[in-house]
Amino acid sequence: MTKIKIYSKTSCPACVMAKDILDKKGVRYEEIILDNKPEETQELMERTGMRTVPQIFINNELIGGCSDLIDLDKQKKLDPLLQV
Repeated sequence: MTKIKIYSKTSCPACVMAKDILDKKGVRYEEIILDNKPEETQELMERTGMRTVPQIFINNELIGGCSDLIDLDKQKKLDPLLQV
């Protein structure tokens, strides 16, 4: 089973868009909302080197943010990763 984790913030339009893409694919994902969680935000930054959200991981591999997710989908590379 594919494991998907998305780090997001509630006020982030790109996060909403990324979750919408995943929802339309019919896949389950774990969402970690970083609002008011400075420790988790810091851990994510140390892990990825980035401060932006969303940060999307598929099977513990960082695929990037919303634009990266869109690009993978356009290139027909997302479904195989999601095993859809």
